[in-house]
Amino acid sequence: MSRVYNFSAGPAVLPEEVLTEAAREMLDYRGCGISVMEMSHRSKAYETIIRTAEEDLRELMGIPGNYKVLFLQGGAHTQFAMIPMNLMKNRSADYIVTGQWAKRAYSEAALYGKANKIATSEDKTFSYIPDCSDLPVSADADYVYICENNTIYGTKFKTLPDTKGKTLVSDVSSCFLSEPMDVTKYGVVYGGAQKNIGPAGVVVVIIREDLITQDVLPGTPTMLRYQTHADNASLYNTPPAYGIYICGKVFRWLKKRGGLEAMKEYNAKKAAVLYDYLDQSRLFCGTARREDRSLMNVTFVTGDPDTDARFLKEATAAGFVELKGHRSVGGMRASVYNAMPIEGVEELVRFMEEFERGSAFPRFQHEKR
Repeated sequence: MSRVYNFSAGPAVLPEEVLTEAAREMLDYRGCGISVMEMSHRSKAYETIIRTAEEDLRELMGIPGNYKVLFLQGGAHTQFAMIPMNLMKNRSADYIVTGQWAKRAYSEAALYGKANKIATSEDKTFSYIPDCSDLPVSADADYVYICENNTIYGTKFKTLPDTKGKTLVSDVSSCFLSEPMDVTKYGVVYGGAQKNIGPAGVVVVIIREDLITQDVLPGTPTMLRYQTHADNASLYNTPPAYGIYICGKVFRWLKKRGGLEAMKEYNAKKAAVLYDYLDQSRLFCGTARREDRSLMNVTFVTGDPDTDARFLKEATAAGFVELKGHRSVGGMRASVYNAMPIEGVEELVRFMEEFERGSAFPRFQHEKR
């Protein structure tokens, strides 16, 4: 069976070049006689793998020397707790809730102190990013938290919020490495690997050194202290070794493609192919406000659940898989991460055009956003 076009929001498509190289090295990693899956994380070969991965990531993102790069386990959900455990010195933090994952992070922070919801777009099913130019930032807030790209709803912060001097913490799981970012504007940036970095099982945390202290909330486990991992170069315990190895290959693939400026240009071109079609379609309609649209996750509907279901069934049969929207909102979602070739998006649009020509229009038409 030939490979299909995988539009999954995560675990997501990986570069074929990376998969092919990993397959060649599966039984014997560069003359070691074993797979990276079998390799001790204390070996010289693996220490080179993880060190090189960090060096390549620092180069790609321009990460300053006063930031630590940590390769951790537990995904973004563990960060929902780890952040307040390590940063909530005053037991107060501000949250901008623009989707399901920011909402979960906000609820988790409330277990450890006062979580203040200072802005939200929940009133319109998280279909937009609220104005964050003059927020009621709390005087005692230890940080301001955002989820920068909202995978479920297809929105993204195009301008970072004015935190009025407070530390900005950002979950960038689904837009990580899709475009350049100025790391110095953040105190903490983190991303689950399974969307745009590598396979599931790794979370990358980039944290400013002054935020890494022993002054954490009482009862914080050793494994949930940033200092534990920073002091041990992400090797305090056995890390998700094979996942980090694949992430390292993705970093090198991105460098070969021209880095993050080149990826932003390519991603914008890909997304435009789909958004341009949605904007003129009489059947399909995008659900995110135009000025807040994500380049990574394109969400859309027909306005009729039965038509949505038929489209998804026929698309899957045609080789366009994982287009079903998140169970909380339904509809469709095409995740066009870095590794999705533009040909995949163009083929999807051609299929959607054919489907539209053969469809009766649903009774309810969504307003074009």
